[in-house]
Amino acid sequence: MSDSIDLTGLAAYGYHGVFDHEKRDGQEFLIDVSLALDTDPAAASDDVADTVHYGELAERIVAIVEGDPVDLIETLAHRILAAVLTDVRIASAAVTVHKPHAPIPHQFADVSVTVRRSRTAAG
Repeated sequence: MSDSIDLTGLAAYGYHGVFDHEKRDGQEFLIDVSLALDTDPAAASDDVADTVHYGELAERIVAIVEGDPVDLIETLAHRILAAVLTDVRIASAAVTVHKPHAPIPHQFADVSVTVRRSRTAAG
């Protein structure tokens, strides 16, 4: 399938990390999501009900990032991916969690984790 919906650079404030100060002070996370799905039904009907509503998707993702803290961004990425794949219209998805303010004592541009799953792999 070559159709996709991509949401990139979604910002949310969360309290994730292995250090106490990360869980206490929090930081901004950026999320990228790429969904593979058939957009023909939405194109034919011109109705948002026939596709993934990216505004509602953004709200769900932000709620996860702002929700219960985890130590690893791998865990956060998997939580987001699981929520994304609850929509049966999505054949596969990729989720990237960026932690641009990670506590690394060197100059860096970004650190991120990407997880990908297809409907068959999602079970």
